[in-house]
Amino acid sequence: MNGVTDYNANEFPKHLLKAAKKELHEDQWTREQSLQQLRNWLSKNMDILNMRCDDGFLLRFLRAKKFNVPLAQQSILKYLNIKRTFPHLSTQLDLLDAKLNDIISSGYIFATPKRDKNGRRVVIVNAKGFNAKLYGSSEQAKVHFLTYEFLMEDPLTQMVGVTHIGNFSGVTTHHITNWKPGEFARVFKWGEQSLPMRHKEIHLINLPSGLKWLVEFAKTRVSLKIRKRLTVHSNAEELCKAIDPECLPQELGGRMSTEEMLKLWKCELLEKRETILKLDEITLLTDCGIQCKKSGKLKNVAHFLKHYECLEGSFRKLEID
Repeated sequence: MNGVTDYNANEFPKHLLKAAKKELHEDQWTREQSLQQLRNWLSKNMDILNMRCDDGFLLRFLRAKKFNVPLAQQSILKYLNIKRTFPHLSTQLDLLDAKLNDIISSGYIFATPKRDKNGRRVVIVNAKGFNAKLYGSSEQAKVHFLTYEFLMEDPLTQMVGVTHIGNFSGVTTHHITNWKPGEFARVFKWGEQSLPMRHKEIHLINLPSGLKWLVEFAKTRVSLKIRKRLTVHSNAEELCKAIDPECLPQELGGRMSTEEMLKLWKCELLEKRETILKLDEITLLTDCGIQCKKSGKLKNVAHFLKHYECLEGSFRKLEID
């Protein structure tokens, strides 16, 4: 669990650093102090094995929680716990796996090469790109997790967040019945709470009237903040008013073909293949340190007191009711 200081603020333009200060409370002093506190906590944590402690990895949690160190700690535990609970959905994220490669090559999910006006990567999900007769929920979840793990590696994306576009064109009954309702609900809800990503905009298009119930159901599984960021568009022309066409594939009113975008996207994924696969080495032994959201209590207070010592100089301390 060796710490590696690899952050270089000079990599980013001044206006971005200024925005990070305003929105995330991030500056050099806060960044250095928070990283030190997080590494101190991890060095005393007996429940996490083979933890990755480089700046880039730890900053994804700190930025997602606006440098609230205790919340970042909880974010780490929840992130590792979703892998521990759903390993068949969130581990072995190998681009070279034949099934995953085929799903990605079919254009089911990818990030477009051009960032939007806010500097965000735009993630496209095309229902017709996923063959629900051939592949199951585990392969579907894996390509999502692979996409998100790649994006979370990027410092700029950590700062500005991600824009999502869901294209329901070609959706079938098999897409809906591919998941067990209970598992889908848990993964959907846990995904928002456990992945240290900033979901800034969510746009849906070509949504059949018969599937509006699915969107309403999804809204019940996410936070009010996410619900307010969701927009349903009736057509591509309407979508292009919200998203720069340069960030969209041709089928959604953009300039570049999906095939060209996929070729570039797969090259990006390949560059990070080993980094992403190595994440499977990190192990969470127990979820007892995770704080229950509603009650504010820990799942096992005695275990927490034994393994999680008090933080010195934390911005805010966890309270145990």
